[in-house]
Amino acid sequence: MPKMHSQKGFHRQIVLTYWTFLTIYLVGCTPPEDHIKCSTGNTNCTITNTYATFPDRSICHAAETVYPKSEQELISIVANATSLQRKMKVATTTSHSIPKLVCPDGENGLIISTKYLNKTINIDKSAMTITVEPGVTLRQLINASAAAGLSLPYTPYWWGLTVGGILGTGAHGSTLWGLGSGVHDYVIQLRIVTPAGPDDGYAKVRTLEIGDPDLNAAKVSLGVLGVISQVTFQLQPLFKRSITYVQMNDSDLGDQVETFGRQHEFADFTWYPSQHKIVYRIDDRVPSNTTGNGLYDLMGFRSTPSLFLAIIRTAEETQESIGDAVGKCINGAITTSLLTNAAYGLTNDGRMFKGYPVVGYNNRLQSSGTCLDSPQDGLITACPWDPRVKGLYYFQNGISISLSKVKDFIQDVQKLVTLEPKALCGVELYDGFLMRYVTASSAYLGKQEDALDFDITYYRSKDPLAPRLYEDILEEIEQMAVFKYGGLPHWGKNRNLAFSGAINKYQNATEFLKVKQLYDPLGLFSNEWTDQILGLKDGITILKDGCALEGLCVCSQDSHCAPQKGYFCRPGKVYNDARVCIHLSS
Repeated sequence: MPKMHSQKGFHRQIVLTYWTFLTIYLVGCTPPEDHIKCSTGNTNCTITNTYATFPDRSICHAAETVYPKSEQELISIVANATSLQRKMKVATTTSHSIPKLVCPDGENGLIISTKYLNKTINIDKSAMTITVEPGVTLRQLINASAAAGLSLPYTPYWWGLTVGGILGTGAHGSTLWGLGSGVHDYVIQLRIVTPAGPDDGYAKVRTLEIGDPDLNAAKVSLGVLGVISQVTFQLQPLFKRSITYVQMNDSDLGDQVETFGRQHEFADFTWYPSQHKIVYRIDDRVPSNTTGNGLYDLMGFRSTPSLFLAIIRTAEETQESIGDAVGKCINGAITTSLLTNAAYGLTNDGRMFKGYPVVGYNNRLQSSGTCLDSPQDGLITACPWDPRVKGLYYFQNGISISLSKVKDFIQDVQKLVTLEPKALCGVELYDGFLMRYVTASSAYLGKQEDALDFDITYYRSKDPLAPRLYEDILEEIEQMAVFKYGGLPHWGKNRNLAFSGAINKYQNATEFLKVKQLYDPLGLFSNEWTDQILGLKDGITILKDGCALEGLCVCSQDSHCAPQKGYFCRPGKVYNDARVCIHLSS
C-alpha cells in the first residue's frame, strides 16, 4: 500500500506541476511556425500541417508557393496555372486539418496560400452581414463582428482556423437550434475563382448566393472546386450567454443526449468513460443586461512551458512502454479534477473564476486560442502540440453519429469499459470525449441528419510500429462508430480508415461531383487524397506493416490482414460486425 501511495503521489506531482504552470498567465509564447517551407525563394517547397504529421507520416512537395494579396492577383494565378494544366492546392496560415487536403499532386504542383487574403471587406450593420477574405481567422471574424455589435452565433472552439479552412472542412460548433452549428450554413454569398477555358481567360469568378444550388457544393468543398475569394456571412445581434458545467454519473448518458441538446442552445458534453463521469455544459442565451463579463480561455489552448510539455510527454511514453495502465488512470483522474476545478478556463471577469454561472458576451465565450497570441519567446512556451518541442503527439477522431443511433453507440462503449475498465484512461489525459451537437445541412457534403459529434484525442507513438496501450479498444470504438453506426467523419480530422466508403453516406454526393466536374473538369484542384475520399480513386487504405496501428487499414475478413506480416484480424469482443487489425505484440 505505501508503494501505491508513493506512485500516486508521483503522478499527482507531475500533473499538478503541469496544470499549475498552465493556469498561470503567460505573456510569452512562440506561435506555430509556417508549415510551408521553400528552399529557394518561393520554389522547391514542402508542406505539412501544424502537427507536422499527416496520417501516413509523409511530407508533401510542391514546385512553388504563391501569396496573392487580392482577388485580381488570385485570378491571374489560377488562369496561368490552368493554361499550363498545373495542379494547385489552397493552403491556410494555420493548417489544422489532419488529412492530406493541402497536398498538390506531382513535383510541379502549385500551393496558393491565403496568408495575405486576410481582410474584412465590408460590415453591413443594418443587414447584419460581414464579408471577408478566405484567410481571415475565426478570431478576426469574431472580433470584427463584435466591434459592430454583431455575432456569428455558433463556431468551432479553436479560433486559429481560417474562413477558407472552416468552409473547406465543414467545421462547426455545438447546437441543435436555429440553422445549426455548421459555420457554412450562415454563408449567404460566396465568390470562388475556378479554372476556365481559353474563351474566359482560363479563370472564372463565380458569385454564388442563397438559392443557387451550386452554393450547396461550394460551402463545404474540400478545396476541390477552386479558390474562395470572398465570403459573406449572415450574423445576429451580439448577445450574452450563461455557462454552467455540471458533473454527473454517466449511467443515463444515452437517455440524455437528445433531450439535453433540445433544452440548451449551446449544450455539449465532456465524457470520461473510465471514470463513469459526464460533464454537462448548460449554456444558453440570456438578456444582454445580465451582469457579467466572462471570458473563456480554454486551458488546452494556452501557452504552455515547453519543459513541462516534455515532462508530460516523457511520463506518458514511459507508461506506454511499461504497460502502466494504472498510472494513466491516476493521471487521467487528476487531470479531470484539475480541469473541473479550474472551470476549464472560464473566468467571471477575464481574470478569476468565482463560481457559476459564468455570464458574458458571445464573442468572449465562443472560441479561444491564446497560444497563438504572443510574440516569439524562443520556444520557452508554445502551443501544446507544436512539433518543434517535445509535446503532445496524438491521433484525433471526429465522427458524427445520428441522434437516432447514438444511444446504442454510447451503450456499446460503456460495455467495452465494463470489459476493460482501464482501457480509456489514456483518452482522459486528453480531456475525454468531447461531444458536440451538429445538424442536418443543405451542403452536399455537410451533415446528413441531426447528430452528435464525438471528438476523441489519444496518444500516438513516435514509432509507427509501436502498439498503444489498449490499442484494440480504441480501434474497436472507431470502427464501430464508422461502420456499425454509419458515422460521418469530420473532413478535417481522422485517420484513413474513417473515410473508407464515407462518400456513399452522402445522399447528394453525385450532385457535388457534378459541380466539381463543371467547375474544374481537369481536376487541377484535386489530389490523390481527395479523389480517394470522394470515391473517384481506390487506395484510401494502405496495406503495409504497421497500417493498422496508424489507422491506415481496416479489415472485414481474416484474409484482408493475413498477408501483412505481424497482423491478424480479430472479431470485436462485443460486436460481430466490428473487426480490428491488431499487431501480435499487443
